[in-house]
Amino acid sequence: MQHFEIAVVGGGLAGSVAALALARAGRKVAIIAPSSEKTDERTTALMDHSIRFLERLGVWEEIAPSAAPLSVMQIVDGTKRLLRAPTAQFRAQDVGLYAFGYNIPNRALSETLDAAVAAERNITNVAQTVETFDFSAERVMLTLSDGTIASADFVVGADGRQSKARDTAGIGVRRWSYPQSAVVLNFAHSLPHGNVSTEVHTESGPFTQVPLPGLRSSLVWVVKPDEARRLVELPTEELSRLVEDRMQSMLGKVKVEGKGQAWPLSSLMAERFGKGRLALIGEAAHAFPPIGAQGLNLSLRDIIALSDLLAATGDRPVPADAGDRFNRRRGPDIVSRTVGVDLLNRSLLSDFLPVQMLRAAGLHILSYAPPLRNLLMREGIEPGRGLRAVVDALRKEIRR
Repeated sequence: MQHFEIAVVGGGLAGSVAALALARAGRKVAIIAPSSEKTDERTTALMDHSIRFLERLGVWEEIAPSAAPLSVMQIVDGTKRLLRAPTAQFRAQDVGLYAFGYNIPNRALSETLDAAVAAERNITNVAQTVETFDFSAERVMLTLSDGTIASADFVVGADGRQSKARDTAGIGVRRWSYPQSAVVLNFAHSLPHGNVSTEVHTESGPFTQVPLPGLRSSLVWVVKPDEARRLVELPTEELSRLVEDRMQSMLGKVKVEGKGQAWPLSSLMAERFGKGRLALIGEAAHAFPPIGAQGLNLSLRDIIALSDLLAATGDRPVPADAGDRFNRRRGPDIVSRTVGVDLLNRSLLSDFLPVQMLRAAGLHILSYAPPLRNLLMREGIEPGRGLRAVVDALRKEIRR
């Protein structure tokens, strides 16, 4: 029977990064996931804090050529409602950065991470699924799909929204859905994007263009489910024309690449994020609509906290309450981000006049209050970053 210090269950982006980070932290790790031939044509915007983490893991240099910097992010009110918000623009240079982060094709992320995991001596790849978990105070027993049994001191549940690790541990989950689907595609355009990402808010949800290298961008277009199905079935020329019209031709002539994909939008949040010898990361713990580039960034913060918590120190074993410690550490960040994204999405869908007034007023204040806007930008990049900047500024003033 094989024994591992840590078993990472799930081989998606979050699972791969977690296995790599924990192995680099000195632990003997197994990543347990079946082989997958699926191709993911989506892209992911990773903020500066996440990019620095990938640098520390030694994989960013390989990923960087496929990524495009996000130097400016702007929100445009594209609704036809009575109360419309002013355009709000956020510039990375205002908070001392060249870029808030980078937009990266998921394929480039996956290929680089797969190669790094395969080359890491502290990682054992187990191409199986876990059929059963048996959690105890001493260890976790795992029965694999080929009938073999393995044991681990700790399990990282990175097995997605239908997480068997979470359910077996008796951790409940709250789920809710939205009357929306996201159409995801990439497109070429005739004018340069200038590293500017534009999020157009519409009555059905955000229409978000994010730069890719060269004269290309990715798009997440949130619409009603029936409309999403219609859009992905349109001829390429007609869909390209619709994208160009929605962009108000700000990027010139548009040509959609390949076919778009439609993804129903829903959210979930586990009742807790760790318990005993289990920690939940990624969509096993939290999931929400693609607004504000929060999804994988939140998962990477899970992994940073977990690797700090479980880093090998001499012969010290993984503590039996590591999952509970992880839950206390990650709870505030996960809950606040999930609630924030949910409220923002619902404010776009609401026809209730006071809600529209609050949303418009909020964007108006951000447009004309640079200190508050800068605080929000720092918090969006890394929780606590904005507050630390305020404290540092106060200290400088006091010293003067």
